[in-house]
Amino acid sequence: MTATAAVPKIALRRAVAGDARAAADVLLRSRAVALPTVAWPKSDDEVRDYFRDVVVPHRETWVAEASDGGGIVGVMVLDGDKVSQLYLHPEWRGHGIGDLFVALAKERSPGGLSLWTFQVNKPAHRFYERHGFVAVEHTDGSGNEEREPDVRYAWRPNQG
Repeated sequence: MTATAAVPKIALRRAVAGDARAAADVLLRSRAVALPTVAWPKSDDEVRDYFRDVVVPHRETWVAEASDGGGIVGVMVLDGDKVSQLYLHPEWRGHGIGDLFVALAKERSPGGLSLWTFQVNKPAHRFYERHGFVAVEHTDGSGNEEREPDVRYAWRPNQG
């Protein structure tokens, strides 16, 4: 019989100023692993500065923190009824953290949600569709700073 390590408990909480760098680093690590073909217009330091100066102090930013001292392993940013960012540290994918974030987003915006993801991010498509989101718009990417074709998803409470 093979023993398996227990997965640490995860706590979702609002981000505070001291979380900005760790939250930005989750995004950076996640993007590097999940989307290696996407050209990013901002340097890592610019992303960290943006999280420190704009995202954490001025957006509804949530973090997932591992109880085992593993620190911040996920970040979600809400902008009204939009999920503007949802990233998990690659080693923490598949542990239900994304499910917790989506449930929280639906609770915070019970009338519906929307979000954008890149067309090349097929795992994200499957994840959001599993949570009742429906693709409602596809673009050529001319409207985003990465110039990467994307897709807008929407969730309404009566659709799942």
